[in-house]
Order: sequence, then structure tokens, then C-alpha cells
Amino acid sequence: MARILIIDDEPNIIKTLTAILQDEGHEVSSAKAGQEGLGFIKRSDVDVVLLDVWLPDIDGIEVLQRVKESRPDIAVIMISGHGSIDIAVKSTKMGAFDFLEKPPSMERVLTSVNNALEQLRLRRENLQLRREAGMEDEMIGGSAAMGEIRQTIETAAATNARVFITGGNGTGKELVARAIFRRSKRSDRPFIKVNCAAIPTELIESELFGHEKGSFTGAIARRLGKFELAHGGTIFLDEVCDMSASAQAKVLRVLQEQQFERVGGADTITVDARVISATNIDAEKAISGGSFREDLYYRLNVIPIRVPSLAERRDDIPLLVSYFMEKFTKEHGLGSKEITADGMDLLLAHPWPGNVRELKNVIERISIMVPREEISAADIKKHLATKAAGRVSQGDASSLKSAREDFEREFIVRALEKNDGNITLTAKELGMERTNLHRKIKQYGIEPGKAGE
Repeated sequence: MARILIIDDEPNIIKTLTAILQDEGHEVSSAKAGQEGLGFIKRSDVDVVLLDVWLPDIDGIEVLQRVKESRPDIAVIMISGHGSIDIAVKSTKMGAFDFLEKPPSMERVLTSVNNALEQLRLRRENLQLRREAGMEDEMIGGSAAMGEIRQTIETAAATNARVFITGGNGTGKELVARAIFRRSKRSDRPFIKVNCAAIPTELIESELFGHEKGSFTGAIARRLGKFELAHGGTIFLDEVCDMSASAQAKVLRVLQEQQFERVGGADTITVDARVISATNIDAEKAISGGSFREDLYYRLNVIPIRVPSLAERRDDIPLLVSYFMEKFTKEHGLGSKEITADGMDLLLAHPWPGNVRELKNVIERISIMVPREEISAADIKKHLATKAAGRVSQGDASSLKSAREDFEREFIVRALEKNDGNITLTAKELGMERTNLHRKIKQYGIEPGKAGE
């Protein structure tokens, strides 16, 4: 439910808009003049304003300006019975979310309001994330490798240059992207993440660039894409090498011209969004194999950052263990706990194919499952993926893939057990998209409801 204010001097327009918006579950108020509307905004919380350009006391454009000066978080949708390109352009430049002509189509009103609310939700979510940003959003570690990454982050953050992050699963590529964003001049604007591997090929263009009503089966209304929602901010293309060829071509055009069309649309949309991308595969091999465009790679790879595996920065393991142990004992209301010397030796020797993500989940598991204050090597062994570790320790390159798959399958099974087979909770805990988790479950032949059997 959103709080919506209609500022219009036509009773029929107010009545019609109020009825359709209330049917959608929104809380709707109205004002018949500009000063009345501004007074309401001072006294009340408002999410969206539907504002007529022509009002009996002050001009709607002036109302827009004053709303944006006092409450820039409010989305303002302009409505005019005498629409002109000049007024539409002027109001958009002043911060209006959309411009509708009278009499507005009810479907068009709902689409505009829903898109405004989605953008508003993303902005508020980003603000909340920034308020809550603590150590977890930082790259924890005192190793030389982490020092170099921090220095590169500071250098990259001061510019608008594109950043290309590489590294294995669980190394912290998204943390690097968010660290750059938080330190950038765009930190007060949206940060939009897109997991390219989790979106079906046939839907990724719609996800990135939006679509018009009727452009394909199921497109019942216009939808803004991630690039449009990221306007003025940053878009993070995770697993970028998994994009379809057609999506790659469109992304290349956005990088070259800052323009695109929605799926099924003819209007050209201009967008200003910084692009940070990441991949866990060898991009140059993907290029030579024909699955990734070389020209796109060079456009994205302005500032390269390689995030090392945990095995390459073992000196950071004690610091990470200490941080995660403190975090999870507090989070789950447990007493203080410590890893014994032999336990730490075991953690230092483990191959960590799942990198920091694996370590984090192991520490959470043992902090919950081991009731004693001191956690020994024997306790830890029970909760490590020993089968995968044994294969990797053999040094057999051909078994590395199967070892990782064994570990990943066991990891997912345990997470499903913990959450009683609940896909949504498990995906959230593992930091995966639900669609990606479904794909993994199908790949490994896991039955969520029987994961513990």
C-alpha cells in the first residue's frame, strides 16, 4: 500500500483517480489547489503525487519545484490537459517521474504509479543498506592482496569508469562492487544488481531494458528495465558472461550511446548509469569460444579487479573466523565461543573451494551446532565437506570440478534441511536468486522436501 496525493482542480478527475487507486489498495488523499497540496505534504507522509500542471492558485510546475526542494524522495507524476513537449521536458528535467496527458488512461496511470513505487522502493532500500553498512559489506582481511584491492577500490570510486571484477564463486565480487558504489559520487542514487545467470535467456532483455505492453505473452503492462531504474546511479551486472548474444549487443549499444529501446517499443530511452560487471569464468576463454563479445569485454574492462580465492590469502582466515564467530553468536543469541589452536590449524589447511562464502556458512553452522565454548578440530571436521576436500587434496585437476559439485550439492542439501525445504529462505541464506537455486536443485537431483532423508 502506498500513500498517494492527487492535486487537481477537476472533481471528476479526483473521483476517478481515487477510485482506481483505492481499488489497488492504496491510501489516497486529494487537494484542489497547489497551496493546499503543499500544506498536506508538510503535514503527512506521501509516496507519490499526481499533480495537474494547471491549478487555480499557483502553477503546477512551481508546485513540482517546491516538492522536489522539500521532499526529493516523493515521486511526482505530472498530468496536463494541454500537454506539450516543452512542458513535459521541463517537468522531467525538474525531477518529475512521468508526464501523462488528460484524460489519462487508467491503465497508464496504474503502470506509471507502479513503476514510480518500484523505483522509490529501490531508492529507500539502498538508503537502508547504506545506513546498515558495516564490516560485513567490507572486504575483511589484512593480507597484501586485500590491501591492493582496497587501493584499487578507492581509485575506481573517484571516477565513473566501468569496472570489471573477476574471481571464483564466494570470493566477494559483489562486496567489491558495493564498496565502489558506496564511495562514489553516485552513492545517493540507486544501486541495481542483475544476476545475469539467474534470468532465463528469453527474459533477460526485458529484465535489463524493460518492455511495452503486449510485446510478448504475459506483458500485460509497461515495465521499466534495470538500466532505466539505475538512471543516475550504478548497475551491477553479475555473471555478465552468461548474457545472451542479443542482450550483449544491446548492452554494448548502451555503453556506446547511453541509449536503448524497451522490448516491443519504438521510443529511444536515454540513460546515465555507471556499469560494474563481474564474472566467475575466464572471460578471454568465453571470447575465444564465441559465447562473449570481445568488443563488449573491452568496453566493460576499463578498470579490472581480480578478487583472490581464500586459498590465496590464507593469512586472512583467522580474522574472518573471528569476525563471523562474533557475528553469528550475537545474531543467534549464543554465548561467546572460541576456536581452539588445532581447530584453527584445520581451518587454515582446508582448501575452501567455496571461498569466503563457504567459510562463513561453516562458522555459522559450528557456532550453532557445537554447544561448548571451545570448538575443537574434531567438532569442525563434522561440519566440513570432507569428501570434496579429500578429492581436491589429491591434486587431481580432473577431479576439481566434481569435488566442487559434491561440495555445492552437500552445501545446498544442508541449507534446505535447515530451512525445512523452504526454497525462498534457503536462497536468501545462500545469497542466490530463487531461479538459480531451482536450477541447481534440478541439476543435482535434490528433492527439497526430502533433503534430510
